[in-house]
Amino acid sequence: MPTDEEVVKTAAQAAEEVVLSRYSRSEIRDLDVAVSFDDGQLSVDIYLDAPGDADRVADDAALAARAAVDDLFDV
Repeated sequence: MPTDEEVVKTAAQAAEEVVLSRYSRSEIRDLDVAVSFDDGQLSVDIYLDAPGDADRVADDAALAARAAVDDLFDV
Protein backbone atom coordinates (compact mmCIF):
# COMPACT_ATOMS: atom_id res chain seq x y z
CA MET A 1 0.00 0.00 0.00
CA PRO A 2 1.57 3.31 -1.07
CA THR A 3 1.89 6.13 1.42
CA ASP A 4 0.01 9.40 0.97
CA GLU A 5 3.33 11.06 0.12
CA GLU A 6 4.04 8.50 -2.64
CA VAL A 7 0.58 9.07 -4.08
CA VAL A 8 1.03 12.84 -4.18
CA LYS A 9 4.53 12.64 -5.69
CA THR A 10 3.44 10.11 -8.32
CA ALA A 11 0.44 12.20 -9.38
CA ALA A 12 2.41 15.45 -9.53
CA GLN A 13 5.22 13.85 -11.51
CA ALA A 14 2.82 12.30 -14.04
CA ALA A 15 1.04 15.63 -14.53
CA GLU A 16 4.28 17.54 -15.03
CA GLU A 17 5.54 14.93 -17.51
CA VAL A 18 2.46 15.42 -19.68
CA VAL A 19 2.83 19.20 -19.69
CA LEU A 20 6.56 19.02 -20.43
CA SER A 21 5.97 16.52 -23.22
CA ARG A 22 3.77 19.08 -24.99
CA TYR A 23 5.59 22.32 -24.21
CA SER A 24 9.19 23.37 -23.85
CA ARG A 25 9.96 25.07 -20.56
CA SER A 26 10.43 28.39 -22.37
CA GLU A 27 6.82 28.24 -23.67
CA ILE A 28 5.33 27.81 -20.20
CA ARG A 29 4.55 31.16 -18.64
CA ASP A 30 3.15 29.63 -15.44
CA LEU A 31 2.47 26.11 -14.18
CA ASP A 32 0.97 25.16 -10.86
CA VAL A 33 0.26 21.52 -10.02
CA ALA A 34 -1.58 21.05 -6.73
CA VAL A 35 -2.17 17.49 -5.56
CA SER A 36 -3.62 16.25 -2.30
CA PHE A 37 -4.58 12.81 -1.06
CA ASP A 38 -6.76 12.77 2.04
CA ASP A 39 -8.85 9.90 3.36
CA GLY A 40 -8.34 7.99 0.10
CA GLN A 41 -9.56 10.91 -2.01
CA LEU A 42 -7.25 12.27 -4.71
CA SER A 43 -7.52 15.92 -5.71
CA VAL A 44 -5.58 17.25 -8.70
CA ASP A 45 -5.71 20.90 -9.73
CA ILE A 46 -3.55 22.18 -12.57
CA TYR A 47 -3.13 25.76 -13.72
CA LEU A 48 -1.22 26.18 -16.96
CA ASP A 49 -0.49 29.44 -18.75
CA ALA A 50 0.99 28.55 -22.13
CA PRO A 51 0.22 29.10 -25.81
CA GLY A 52 -2.27 26.95 -27.68
CA ASP A 53 -4.87 24.81 -25.97
CA ALA A 54 -3.45 24.97 -22.44
CA ASP A 55 -6.78 23.96 -20.89
CA ARG A 56 -6.77 20.72 -22.86
CA VAL A 57 -3.17 19.98 -21.86
CA ALA A 58 -4.01 20.70 -18.21
CA ASP A 59 -6.99 18.32 -18.42
CA ASP A 60 -4.80 15.64 -20.00
CA ALA A 61 -2.22 16.15 -17.27
CA ALA A 62 -4.86 15.72 -14.56
CA LEU A 63 -6.08 12.51 -16.19
CA ALA A 64 -2.52 11.22 -16.37
CA ALA A 65 -2.05 12.01 -12.68
CA ARG A 66 -5.15 10.02 -11.76
CA ALA A 67 -4.11 7.10 -14.00
CA ALA A 68 -0.64 7.01 -12.41
CA VAL A 69 -2.21 6.80 -8.96
CA ASP A 70 -4.57 4.06 -10.15
CA ASP A 71 -1.49 2.15 -11.30
CA LEU A 72 0.01 2.52 -7.82
CA PHE A 73 -3.04 0.82 -6.38
CA ASP A 74 -3.32 -1.65 -9.31
CA VAL A 75 -6.86 -0.48 -10.08
